[in-house]
Formats: sequence, structure tokens, C-alpha cells
Amino acid sequence: MRLISLELESRLRDRRLWPQSRIAWATLYVIALDLLLFALQLLIQRASPATSASLQGWVTFLSGLTILLVTITAYRWLRAQLLWRLRNRLIVTYVFIGVIPVFLLVVISLITLYLLAGQFASFVVTSDITTHLRSMEAANRAIARHLATQVADGKRLDPGFMGRIKPLRPEWARRQVCAWYQSQPQPYCSGPEAAAGLEFPSFITADFREIVSDHGKLYLRTATVLAAEPESLRVILSEPFDRDFVEKISGDLGLIAVYGNESPSAPAPAPNTSKPFLAFEAGKQRQQTFSAGTIPPASGALDHEITFPIPLQVVDWATGERRRAGALAEVETRPSELYGRLFAALGDYARGVEYILWSIAIVFVIIELLALLVGVKLTRSITSAVAQLYEATKHVNRADFSHRIAVQSSDQLATLANSFNSMTTSIEKLVLEQKEKQRLEGELAIAQEVQAQLYPKLITQLDTLEVHGFCRPARTVSGDYYDFVGMNSDKLMLAVGDISGKGISAALLMATIHSAVRAYSIEDVPVLREEIAVAAGGAGLMLASESRRDTSPAALLTLLNHQLYESTPAAKYATLFLGIYDGATRRLTYGNGGHLPPILISEDGSSHLLDCGGTVVGLFDNLSFPEATVQLRPGDILVAYSDGVTEPENDYGEFGEERLIQLVRANRHLPLERITEIVTGAVHDWIGENEQPDDVTLVLARAR
Repeated sequence: MRLISLELESRLRDRRLWPQSRIAWATLYVIALDLLLFALQLLIQRASPATSASLQGWVTFLSGLTILLVTITAYRWLRAQLLWRLRNRLIVTYVFIGVIPVFLLVVISLITLYLLAGQFASFVVTSDITTHLRSMEAANRAIARHLATQVADGKRLDPGFMGRIKPLRPEWARRQVCAWYQSQPQPYCSGPEAAAGLEFPSFITADFREIVSDHGKLYLRTATVLAAEPESLRVILSEPFDRDFVEKISGDLGLIAVYGNESPSAPAPAPNTSKPFLAFEAGKQRQQTFSAGTIPPASGALDHEITFPIPLQVVDWATGERRRAGALAEVETRPSELYGRLFAALGDYARGVEYILWSIAIVFVIIELLALLVGVKLTRSITSAVAQLYEATKHVNRADFSHRIAVQSSDQLATLANSFNSMTTSIEKLVLEQKEKQRLEGELAIAQEVQAQLYPKLITQLDTLEVHGFCRPARTVSGDYYDFVGMNSDKLMLAVGDISGKGISAALLMATIHSAVRAYSIEDVPVLREEIAVAAGGAGLMLASESRRDTSPAALLTLLNHQLYESTPAAKYATLFLGIYDGATRRLTYGNGGHLPPILISEDGSSHLLDCGGTVVGLFDNLSFPEATVQLRPGDILVAYSDGVTEPENDYGEFGEERLIQLVRANRHLPLERITEIVTGAVHDWIGENEQPDDVTLVLARAR
């Protein structure tokens, strides 16, 4: 079971479905607890209703908390899934930068156009109502002036005039005119049916022109007041605000529905002609009283209906209270009708305005499509470049440095791809160089081991002479050379040399000299002797046929010089000091081929150089080297060294011969190994943190 659960967990982790955060685990915990309490509530609902009711609050709370946590977790999961790829990030960025602003702009434009169209429709309706009211006001004033003239002439109001007004024009069949003279309680009206219940309100003291609500009905009503008490004349012109009037003002605009306040005194509308509408006043419900007109036919697919409410200001005839939304008119029309009314004054030029607007819209759409295409192309170029880089990094992670990215552009991403290709090329070369370096280091390690075998390990110490040698290469292998060759029980050859150059070539030449010195120091090897070569015009070298005599340093140097000159390039040479110590006589016979002169330090502390010698070995042919002999007394120390001991520099200059002499002189009674450690340690301290410039070789020999 544990293996199955681990495998399931691994699969869910691979699909990124395993909870990764504390919020995810908390969400699972809350869901489980909510389901548990819900199941418990269902189980005990019949057995214990009170407990079930108490659990209901916890279930509701946990359900709300679950919705919140699931929303947060889902948002994080979707963000991690969608925004991991750069393409999705760019798409989201483009949506927020490009699409959403355009969408908001379009929505705002449509809303603005809708509001403008509705406001224009509202303006058309209200302007028609206002024009009609002004026309009624002008007629009412004319009637009042005529009646005022009658009163002035006869001191009384002619009731018959009111009956003669109505048949004058067809629209007057709907209108009612009432006049009050002085303080009479009942008015003179254009028809006896209109006199009942109509009173002149006290709030009207001057000219009046409004929509009024009288006993639950709407009227267009104007009032004119002439003179003052007690000779006042008051005239009211009234017209019902009903279906016939709305039909007249609607014309071909569209459908106009009128809603008024429900009044207890008003008759209830028919069930099929009323519907609830928006409440503009608290506690009062609007009901449609009537509608007139028809919605014009659509002129195209985009010619949708526009519905817009028009609040009407209504005055309560009984109290004089002015309500800004006492009634409501709703207009249903189409943009084409409003467009025709708006540009009716332009005539044929309206078509040009339409073309201009459509041209602007088409240009805007084209620009947006081009921006979309450019954005998609740029996004694809960026994502493809990043995908190629990501794929290339996987090749690098697998140590496949031969993979190259195909570059097809000349932008910064292409430069990045070229840089990546250059990097992988460099890494590939570095890997090859590293392998080659490791191979060379392996070979150098072998060469170092071989060279270490060339230096003497077991040194034959004479009864009258103790010797010690040390070499510390500046690199893996050394170009310095030292050796101790026992010739017999009383003779010992000391050799110290320095090969030109460093590294493998110097080490090979050092091995050649080592082999030659040891080979030529063996007995029964023919020796050199000098003869005058008259035909050649100078001294020559030739092998003696007689049996071997004692080996001399000068003869060995001459032979080595000739061999190196013949077997090495012209730029290769070596410096070599050879000394043969005879224990029976305590004498050291030496020859020097261009090497630094060894130093002989006496027991009393005095020192002098063994400076007898010639030029370097292997640079010129047909050379002979001088030799000299020095007597060694007990306690004398011979110091032979390479330039790696005295020539290292720091801020104070070279290490120098004088400092070497002082160190050996001060420690001349110590063992030779200890003297070597002191001298080489002082050289190392003198160099400091700098790289060792040359091989350090030191050979000490002390007579005893």
C-alpha cells in the first residue's frame, strides 16, 4: 500500500496536482471537515433536530471558507500553470495592454452612443411636449385677453364665448377652457361636463405651464392670471395627457409608453395593458397607463432597438407639489430613426457624414487588426527564440555542446542566440582543451615520475666528504640537473647544470645530459685527446685508440659540448659544472661550462668562487674547456646552485649570492639537509605570493 501511495503521489507531483503550499493543504482539510459535518448533520437530522440545526451554522461557515480557499488555490494553480510558459505570459500581457483597453474603449463608446441616442430620443419627446405646452399657453393668453376686454367693456363675463371656442379648430375638441371672474366659486367652461370638480388652486398666482396630476390622471395644463382682486380674471386651458396626445407626438419616432403613479382615486388599468416599472419615488410603484406609436423597422443588422426612460416633471394639482419624477415616459426606437432626425437638416450631406463615420470605423478596425498581427508575430518570434534557448539549455545540461541554435533574424534575441552558440562553441573547445590538458598533465605526471628517478636517491658518501642535493621545479618537470656519480671507493663526481628554457624540452635535454654524464664517467670508455688538424686549419676532436686514462672534467665537457651541438637545435644549450673529488688527496678537480661559479666557504667563514671555466655547452662546436683543482680542508662547504636560488626578486631586489653565503655560513655546522631547508625556505619567503620564476637547485658538499 505504501508503494502504491508513493507512486500515486509521484504521478500527481509530475502533473502538478499534488498540493504544494500550506493554503492548498488547508483547503483540503477544510473541504474534508465540511463534508464530514454535512454528512453528520444528515445522519442526525431526524434523531436530533436541535443538534442538526446547531451544526448547520458550522456547515455554512465552512462552506463559505471552502469557497474562499478554493478560489485562492485555483487562482494560484491557474497562474502557475498558465504563466509558466513565456508565450502565455506574453499573451496575458498583450490581453491586459492591448485587448482589454480596446474592449473597454468599445464598451464605453457603445454605452456613450446608447446614452446619446437615448438622450436625443428623450430630447425629441420632451421638446414636442414643451412646444405643445407653449402653444397652449399662447392660446390661453389670447383667450384671457379677449375675456379681459369683455369684462372691461361690459363689466361681466360672457359665458357664451366659452362655448364658441371649442369648434374653432380640430385640436380644440380635446381641450377644455375654464375662466373665473372675481370671486365666483364655479368657473365658466367650454363644456358643462368639464366644470364639475375643477377648481382654481391657490398656489397659482401667475402664469402656469406644466404637466399636472389631477385625480390620478395626467393633463397638459396652462393658467393665466390677469388683474388682481377683486377684479381678477383667471383662465385655465387643459388637455388630457393620454394615448391620443402621445400618438400625436410619437409620429414615426417609435413606441412611447407612459407610466404614472398609482393613485387610490385613479381607476385601475386593464390587466392586459399594465406592467410594473421602475420606482422613481419611494413607496410608489409605476404602472403603464398607455402607449402609442410603433417601433420603426430595422434598416440593417446593426439597427437594434434603443429603450430609454424619460422622467417627466409633474405638479400635483391639489397641493402644488412639484415632483421631478411624477411620471415616466419610455421611448423605444432605433438608431436609424434618430440618425435621420439628427441629420435631417443636412439633407444629402448626411450621407457624406455617414461615409466619414464608417471610414473612420473601418480604419480603426484595420489598424487594430494590423496591431494584432504585428503583436502575434512579435510574440511568436520572442517565444520561439526563448523556446530554442530553453531547448539548447537542455542539450547543455546533457553535456551536448555540439547543439547550435538556428538564427533567422537580426535583433537582440538573435544576438543572444549567437552569443549562446558562441558560448557552446567555446565550451566545446574548452572541453577538448581540458581533455588534452588532462592528457598532457597525465603525461607530465609520468615525466615527473621518470625525472624524479633520474635524481640520485641513494647517495654514496665518502669518508672525507658528505654531499646533499635538492631540486624544486618551477613547473611539473625541471630543467635543472644535479647528480652524484661514484667513480670508485675514493672518487665522487659532482654535476650541477641548468638547461635553457623550461618544460618538457628542458627536461628531455636534462635527461640526455644525465645519461651522457653517467655513460662517459664509466671506465673503459675511450677518452678525448687533442691533435692539430693542419688540413682543417684548427684543433679537432678525435677518439684515442689507446686504453682509457683518468676521466677529467674538461674532457667530459668537451665531449658533451660536441654531442649536444650535433644533436640539439641551435637555440638549445646548457650550463654545466663538473667536479671530481679525490678522497685520497682531498682535492677537487672541476670544470665549468657557463654555469654559475660554485662558492667554497671555509671553516673560518671566508669564501671564494670557483670561477675557472668556459662558455655554455652545446652552443658552439670545437670548444675546449679549462679545469682547475682546489684543496678541501675539513669543514669546508662547497655550494653549487642554479639561478633559481639567487635571482628571484621582490620589492627589495634579488635574493643574491651574498644572502646565500650568509645563510650557509651562519648554519654551516648543521646537517646539510637542514641547511638546504633553511636556504630554500628563505628563497620561498623572498618570493612570497608570487609564482616561482625558475627551478631552484642546490647542491652542498662538506669536507670532513
